[in-house]
Formats: sequence, C-alpha cells, structure tokens
Amino acid sequence: MTHDENELLCKVEGDAPMGQLMRQHWLPACLSEEISESDSDPVRVRMLGEDLVAFRDSKGRVGLMAEHCPHRGASLFYGRNEECGLRCLYHGWKFDVDGKVLEMVSEPAGSDLPSKVHHLAYKTHEWAGIVWAYMGSLDQVPEFVPPPWAPSKDVRVSIAKVIVPCNWAQILEGNIDSSHSSSLHSSDMVAARVSGSEATDKKWLRPTTDKAPRLQIEHTPYGFRYAAIRRPITGADENDYIRSTVFIAPSSALIPPNNRYNVANINVPMDDTHTVFHFIAWGNPQTTPDTEAWRRFLGQSIGSDLDVLYRPYRNAENRFWQDRQAMRAGNFTGIKGFPNQDLAMWTSLGPIADRSAKGETLAAGDLAVVEFRRTMIEAVKAFQSGRPAIGTGEAHVRASVCSFQGIFPKSTDWRTCDVHPVTGADAL
Repeated sequence: MTHDENELLCKVEGDAPMGQLMRQHWLPACLSEEISESDSDPVRVRMLGEDLVAFRDSKGRVGLMAEHCPHRGASLFYGRNEECGLRCLYHGWKFDVDGKVLEMVSEPAGSDLPSKVHHLAYKTHEWAGIVWAYMGSLDQVPEFVPPPWAPSKDVRVSIAKVIVPCNWAQILEGNIDSSHSSSLHSSDMVAARVSGSEATDKKWLRPTTDKAPRLQIEHTPYGFRYAAIRRPITGADENDYIRSTVFIAPSSALIPPNNRYNVANINVPMDDTHTVFHFIAWGNPQTTPDTEAWRRFLGQSIGSDLDVLYRPYRNAENRFWQDRQAMRAGNFTGIKGFPNQDLAMWTSLGPIADRSAKGETLAAGDLAVVEFRRTMIEAVKAFQSGRPAIGTGEAHVRASVCSFQGIFPKSTDWRTCDVHPVTGADAL
C-alpha cells in the first residue's frame, strides 16, 4: 500500500473519510454495565477523535453528548447527574439526554438564551449489553438493526472489552487472519482428535495440525467472507477442515464457533491510535459462558487483568507478563490468554502499522488481510464519490449470516453450505 492509501484506511479523526464512513453505522459507545444505574456517575467516552460523556438519567434514559459544556468549555464528566439531566459544575447549566438546555441558573430570569443553545448529543440505543451510538447526521438516523451476533434478547451475549493503544485496522486484520491462530494461539487452540472445534473451560480444541491453510474469498455487499481450508488429523484423504470467517464492514467479524457458543468481535476507533476492542461469546445461555467466566477465560478480568477503565495491565513495557520459563516448558508464547497474545502482536506494529513494501512482506496466508484492505479502500473512495457507505441500507448484513467450522468432504463448496449459528445443544 502507498502512504496515502494507508492514511485513507487508518485515519478516522475529524473529516477523515474513513471516520465519516463509520459514522453511517451504529457503533458501540460503552457497555451498559458502565452506567448501570439511573443517576450514576457519568463516564468518559472517546469515539472517532471526539471526547464525549455518557450518563443514565433519572428515568433510565441514556445520553451521549460532547464532553465540554457549550458555555465555557468545562468538562461535563465532573457534572451532577440529577433530576433527568447532567448539570455542569462551573455555572450550573443543565442538559437532558437530547442536549436540550433544562436550566441556566447563571442567567437572568426570562432570558431567551436557553432556547438558543443546544448541546451536541448523539442518538443512542441499548442492545446486548452495549450502548450504541449513531454519530452521523442527526436528521437522518437509521433504524437500529441488531447485529448477527445478538439476533434476539433470548441469547446470552458476554463481552470482554479492552482499550488497545494502536490503530483499528491492524486489530481488524488480526481478527480476520485465520493463519496466525495455528502459531500464535497454538497453546490455547490445541490440535486434537475431535470432530470439530470444541471448547473446554481452559482451551479450544481443533481437529488439525495444519499451520498453512488454503484461503478462498467470497465478496458480499457488506464486506466478505472467506474459508481457511486445512488438512484434518483424521480422514485427510477424503475430507477438509474448513473454518469460515465473516468480515462485516466497517469493523467487525464473525469468528468460527466451537461446539458450545459462537464468537464475534467489533472494534471502535477512539482516535487514530487507540481502539476499543470487544471480544464476544454469544448463544445458548446454558452453554455460553457468562460475562465474568468469559473474561476469566480470556485473561481480561477487571481488577486482575484490566483497570476499571478497561486498560490492560499487560503492556509492552512489562512484556505482557510473558513467561519465558513457560515457553521453555512448551508454551508457545508464554503469554496468558489468546487476546493478550494478539494485543502483544498488534501493539508491536506501532501506533499505525507500516503497510508499505518496506514495512511488510505479504504471503499466501494474508489473502483475507489483502481483501480487507482492498474492500475498505474501495468502499471509502466510493463513499467519497457520493455512494452509500458500505454495509448500509439494502447492503446491510442479513441476520442469517454466520461463521462456521467443521470437517467436510473435499467435494464440498463451502460457499453453498447450509449453516446456522451454534446452539450448543450437542454440548449439553
């Protein structure tokens, strides 16, 4: 990629075209758990280079507005959340969840200034434990459509959230890169004589030792999906082990499931060099881990692995708590929790990865990464020319779209497989 193409792909702040494209989608702003109670403490939110503040008012409604008061610019993060509004401490101006001025106690009675001031506030919608925000035109807010990984209220959705100090695109490239899992995660995604991917409380098992999958792509209106085809441990002459991943523009992926639950992730750029990464397990409440169990499994628990702002204690300075002795004993990375293994790789690329020929040498296993770059560069150029943002309107991903994995006869065309999300029934 050229320098200009890399900038076009990665930059999201201000008027950057990619950031403007992302504003056409509903994006996660924060977790519902962060503002779980009415009139609880406001929380800071940073999205696409904007500093915002989220709060839940006395009636349980969620507000997401610009952090700095329109009066003199003081931070509303310190404000009083009371009586259905957020009040600035500096001069007592108070705003409701829509940014309407409720009170200006510092102004004379009868002043018409309150009717002339409207604070920037974005539309929100709560679903699947997330406060979603639409940051595009407030005059054309699209209806919220549940994502494929949270299709209904009766599925369990467990989310691990972590702040990652690097650009969103290199995280997304890691999310859709099936090749790396056979090496980087080989001590946590273990080869075994099983009939398909299986989950235990400590590891994921997969029926292959093949570290060099053959990749095949299928383009879609919302992004693309692809298959990573490997040799299975048993029956390799007649069968293939297929893992199909779905990229949903602009920044999420459906990861191949195991026998107990489905897996997905969605990434939200805070700015050009910081990203909120959400790693999601979803499905049958009887077989999908609850939130705390999921975070423990991943090594992403608040208190022991992350601080209360979801910032990881493991970082480049402490080498992600890498245990070299464990590596000598057979653990491939010496880093606990495969998301932490990913974080180590993502952040080692720098704040924004160098995608020029000088910075990397692409290979056959990078087909999905190349496709992601091509798809999003073409999408943002089309958006600049006036076409709808990728994955919006009629091009929105269908609820029936899902990732899958399994052992299939070699004659199988994975593109036409009749697949469905995992229900976990076979694991009960």
